[in-house]
Amino acid sequence: MIDSAVVDATQDVAIGWLREQRRFVQALLVEVEGSAPLPVGAMLIVDEHGSIEGSITGGCVEGAVVEEAETILATGGEPKLVTYGISDELAGTVGLMCGGIVHIFIQELHGEAAEVELAALEAHAEGRPVAISTLLDGTSIGASAGTRLAVIDDQPVGTLGTFELLDRNVAREARGLLEEGKTTVRRFGAEGATLGDEIPVHTRSFAPPPRMFIFGAIDFSAALAPFASQIGYEVTICDARDRFVRSSRFSSAAHVTVGWPQEVMRDMELGSRDAVLVFTHDPKFDEPALLAAVSTNAGYIGALGSRQTTIDRERRLREAGATDPDIARIHAPCGLDIGSRTAEETAVSVLAEIIASRARRAGIPLGQTEGPIHSRDHQR
Repeated sequence: MIDSAVVDATQDVAIGWLREQRRFVQALLVEVEGSAPLPVGAMLIVDEHGSIEGSITGGCVEGAVVEEAETILATGGEPKLVTYGISDELAGTVGLMCGGIVHIFIQELHGEAAEVELAALEAHAEGRPVAISTLLDGTSIGASAGTRLAVIDDQPVGTLGTFELLDRNVAREARGLLEEGKTTVRRFGAEGATLGDEIPVHTRSFAPPPRMFIFGAIDFSAALAPFASQIGYEVTICDARDRFVRSSRFSSAAHVTVGWPQEVMRDMELGSRDAVLVFTHDPKFDEPALLAAVSTNAGYIGALGSRQTTIDRERRLREAGATDPDIARIHAPCGLDIGSRTAEETAVSVLAEIIASRARRAGIPLGQTEGPIHSRDHQR
């Protein structure tokens, strides 16, 4: 995942340049084959004065991309999709040290594309859900590469230019990708049909941050919350004991909520990117929190405790009405087996399992695996 502070800083600069109507080129990492240092959606911008902001591969091919951008600025060239990788003829100078192949879309932003980009980035800066779809190749439908359509607050802005069907299907697909927090390329058929691969469209999702609810104002919660925030979660620590949860060691790293689990979780709508952790070690907190969690669509539900505690808790949950599928959704004892001892080490263990679960990975040493290190659909 890209450092969110770096991403936001680059987007802030892009907003400023777009408002100034400054001439600049945007380079987007739109597709990855194999491994790459940064996920799809990474962005680099180069203005007419030679200023450079952002990164798309962490330094592997930036020099070559900047040269392409400067050529477009100098000649008024058309948008282009370029490919770099270990098999490229430039491998000796710009080949990816990680062995992957990257596809980068390079375009000077102006006209309607710039207007759509600005509206979308401004909405994202305000915390609103946004997806930006860019036409990578419109030769089959007579449209210009780089044309854009954004979905802002569930409403389409802009057009991909030729067929209403394409706009409608791209907007629908963008809404789905936004819900999942994914940035990727989707291909559409002739005239924009869902089936087919003639029309490639890249969609960047700027979804609200995933949420994490931690029940129990204890050392493990204080240790985990800062780490979780740094990897993009909006963290809330919940406890019914007001004096405990309002301690600065919790409130400095997360939102805090005072209340019983069933009250906090009532009518809560959680999705596949969200997580619920139960650290309370007290049946009168644990069981209501877990029962409430399994009634949501939270992607990860975890509970601390010894193996015996886990067995006893599962028995009580079944007695309270939990089904076998409910129990199977609970990661308990939560965390990967890395030999953690301290609260901070346990936090690393739990977060590692959350990341592995979200990526559908087994959480084993990379040296014991084969194939791409990074999946093709990178989540933001």
